[in-house]
Amino acid sequence: MIPQPLAEKHYSGEFRVRIPPELHRQLALMAAEQGVSLNRLASAKLAGQVLSR
Repeated sequence: MIPQPLAEKHYSGEFRVRIPPELHRQLALMAAEQGVSLNRLASAKLAGQVLSR
Protein backbone atom coordinates (compact mmCIF):
# COMPACT_ATOMS: atom_id res chain seq x y z
CA MET A 1 0.00 0.00 0.00
CA ILE A 2 1.30 3.49 -0.90
CA PRO A 3 1.44 5.92 2.06
CA GLN A 4 -0.76 9.02 1.98
CA PRO A 5 1.16 12.23 1.07
CA LEU A 6 1.86 14.50 4.06
CA ALA A 7 0.02 17.40 2.43
CA GLU A 8 -3.18 15.34 2.39
CA LYS A 9 -3.01 14.19 6.01
CA HIS A 10 -5.14 15.82 8.69
CA TYR A 11 -3.53 16.63 12.02
CA SER A 12 -5.14 17.45 15.36
CA GLY A 13 -2.86 20.40 16.02
CA GLU A 14 -2.17 18.97 19.44
CA PHE A 15 1.41 19.00 20.63
CA ARG A 16 2.45 17.71 24.04
CA VAL A 17 5.82 18.05 25.70
CA ARG A 18 7.14 17.36 29.14
CA ILE A 19 9.14 20.12 30.76
CA PRO A 20 10.57 20.58 34.24
CA PRO A 21 8.26 22.31 36.75
CA GLU A 22 10.67 25.26 37.01
CA LEU A 23 10.45 25.94 33.27
CA HIS A 24 6.65 25.55 33.33
CA ARG A 25 6.46 28.11 36.14
CA GLN A 26 8.74 30.50 34.26
CA LEU A 27 6.67 30.22 31.06
CA ALA A 28 3.39 30.62 32.98
CA LEU A 29 4.69 33.83 34.59
CA MET A 30 5.89 35.11 31.22
CA ALA A 31 2.48 34.40 29.67
CA ALA A 32 0.68 36.15 32.54
CA GLU A 33 2.94 39.21 32.22
CA GLN A 34 2.16 39.39 28.49
CA GLY A 35 -1.56 38.82 29.04
CA VAL A 36 -1.74 35.70 26.87
CA SER A 37 -2.45 32.04 27.51
CA LEU A 38 0.39 29.64 28.12
CA ASN A 39 -0.63 27.76 24.95
CA ARG A 40 -0.43 30.98 22.91
CA LEU A 41 2.99 31.80 24.32
CA ALA A 42 4.32 28.28 23.67
CA SER A 43 2.92 28.28 20.11
CA ALA A 44 4.52 31.64 19.38
CA LYS A 45 7.87 30.50 20.77
CA LEU A 46 7.78 27.31 18.69
CA ALA A 47 7.01 29.38 15.59
CA GLY A 48 9.82 31.85 16.39
CA GLN A 49 7.35 34.73 16.78
CA VAL A 50 7.51 37.64 19.18
CA LEU A 51 4.20 38.44 20.86
CA SER A 52 3.06 42.02 21.12
CA ARG A 53 0.04 43.37 22.90
